[in-house]
Amino acid sequence: MGYELRVERDAPLAYAELANVTAQAGFELRGSHEAGEVLARHGDSEHRIATWSGRLVGQPGSDWQVAQLARLTDLMGARLVGEDGEAYGIRNGVVEQINGAATYEFGKLEEIIAAGPTDWGV
Repeated sequence: MGYELRVERDAPLAYAELANVTAQAGFELRGSHEAGEVLARHGDSEHRIATWSGRLVGQPGSDWQVAQLARLTDLMGARLVGEDGEAYGIRNGVVEQINGAATYEFGKLEEIIAAGPTDWGV
């Protein structure tokens, strides 16, 4: 099991709303209101960016997946939070991680998305 990022927001996220937002953003939602996954395409391949089981959770393995999760979370008006309490988001077109007073920039959203999913382990 990898590092988990969870989507949090004040109002509960309903499956119907998730389906609507994912469709508008160009993601694919597979499964049912009980369990499913959110997929994003790059080229001819589909990549899982999150799973759904009453809550939305991702286990990214690349900057691309973090960027996709941050983009989806932003569209929902939610927060993307890591296991250690750090937050992930997009500010001025840059994907970043914020942990207390420290900020780490992954890079420009457009460039990360264009580059595609390159595993961190590679």
